[in-house]
Amino acid sequence: MEQIVLNHGTYIQISVSDEQKFFARQLVDHSITHHHISNIWDKNADRLAQTRMMRFTGTLGEVVFADCYHLPRPTRSFGATDGQDWGQDFLIRSETEDFSVDIKAMNRRSGILAGDYVLNIPSSQLHKAGSKTSHYFCISFHQSPTEGTIASLLGFIDKHALENGEIGTLFTAGTKRTRADGSTFSFNESTYEVLFSNIAPTVITNSLRRIKGFRLCELK
Repeated sequence: MEQIVLNHGTYIQISVSDEQKFFARQLVDHSITHHHISNIWDKNADRLAQTRMMRFTGTLGEVVFADCYHLPRPTRSFGATDGQDWGQDFLIRSETEDFSVDIKAMNRRSGILAGDYVLNIPSSQLHKAGSKTSHYFCISFHQSPTEGTIASLLGFIDKHALENGEIGTLFTAGTKRTRADGSTFSFNESTYEVLFSNIAPTVITNSLRRIKGFRLCELK
């Protein structure tokens, strides 16, 4: 199968089907009802109320990734029964290396993405004892008024490169940051910021090109 490797600063978009959203929603509903486990955001009251949506976004990211690369879909939301999957949503084996992938999904207002946008990864998660993660894969969702839910597949972050300081910036808990609109916030815990421009793009296969809504995009 022909493979096309993208350059840095390029990402792809595809349409998310109603069936994929329904499947993810069922997993989340079952998890919330039967898996009484804590979330890393529970200590933040403003985010605790968003538990269902945050789990849905993460689970939908896993479903979309699985379908894109012909991998088994997740059978439950939010990891194992106890909520712990050791940072391994998918294990991808190649002839030279095994990739233990942790999907990082987020919602944004638009699919027009810039190189100075960031993905945040809590330090506690990156350095969690027993973590199997070797790579993170970043997916951004947005709602199009004409096309419905769109997924932007940004690509991979090498965990070791992040740990070694080759990419990303660590901000300690309490650090104040200023958003593009001038508003400010402080980190509740030490967090790594990774610029979208430093994310290594995914590989495009012919089957990926055939997914509804497929298009190539560039970071602004």
